[in-house]
Amino acid sequence: MSNQRVASRYAKSIMELSLEKGRLEEVHTDFLRLTALAESNHELNLVLKNPIVGSDKKLNVLKALFAKSVDPLTMTFFEIISRKNREEILLDVAREFENQYNLHMSIQVAEVTTTFPLDDTLRKEFAEVVKEVSGKKSVQLVENINPDLIGGYILKVNDRQIDESLSSKLRQLKTQFITNHYESKI
Repeated sequence: MSNQRVASRYAKSIMELSLEKGRLEEVHTDFLRLTALAESNHELNLVLKNPIVGSDKKLNVLKALFAKSVDPLTMTFFEIISRKNREEILLDVAREFENQYNLHMSIQVAEVTTTFPLDDTLRKEFAEVVKEVSGKKSVQLVENINPDLIGGYILKVNDRQIDESLSSKLRQLKTQFITNHYESKI
């Protein structure tokens, strides 16, 4: 079975358990903290995916990092993952948990790329467009800045992309000039 399927099943189980126990927000915060720590510390990724390092040592690393700040339900989940020797998929479980949490809470994650930082009015306008496209109640915008766009924006919502950047318009214009359908009558 692929790691993605296994991670999805583990994420679904911890999601259901945290809903049942009324600890969804705490477990969500713990998984966000794990993901942020893994992104900022590449060594944690390497340790969790290293087959040479034993499960007990990996669990000790997780306990040292999270023992005092994590919900007991999350720590118990880490221990179960460790007993099953599945630490290498823990970050995949955290990402999948985030997806399932967003689905449960009706949150749409969208990525907007512009040439400048967004102000509050533009942020609200993009959020309204995303709500209209996705039909979800709330929106979480991931903002990127790319000066190569020259102007305009690129908005990605799930598998849809709205590209209103000047650089893409210039590329389209260039391809139209390259494939000139008109011939001179000389």
